[in-house]
Amino acid sequence: MKSGFEKMVLQKNKKKGRYEDETRRKSTRFLVTINIMGSAGPIRFVVNEKEVVSGVIETALKSYAREGRLPVLGFDATNFFLYCANAGFDAVSPLEAIGSFGVRNFVLCKKQIILEQVADGVIGTSSLYCRSHYLLVCGSYLLDLLPVSSHDLPEGEEE
Repeated sequence: MKSGFEKMVLQKNKKKGRYEDETRRKSTRFLVTINIMGSAGPIRFVVNEKEVVSGVIETALKSYAREGRLPVLGFDATNFFLYCANAGFDAVSPLEAIGSFGVRNFVLCKKQIILEQVADGVIGTSSLYCRSHYLLVCGSYLLDLLPVSSHDLPEGEEE
């Protein structure tokens, strides 16, 4: 139990801005830059390093919609993959903390859902990592290397 004097000192420090909450002192915030495939420019905002990737995707989608950008993407974060712009080809896990990657630049891609014919005649769905004409190269450069030919697509589907 704190004495009256200790309480008074704490209140005085709190008013002067010297008192910091333990969680506030430990949390680090930083600016992230997210390039959205098909959009004119990046989205930038400040996040807490402990925020999960799915929360960052939701924030990016809300900022994108608030700015009135095109094409319209929607608000469902599960329909998107987030990639580190200069670190490999694997999408980051939506449950990991955004600060755990050590990078500040990301690329957001919408999942492409395609129909595929299953052996027993039932049509199923599968989602692919950014199935498009583009190849993501280190440094966030997008190159139009290989066009998708019609024999790469499942039967009955055309480009």
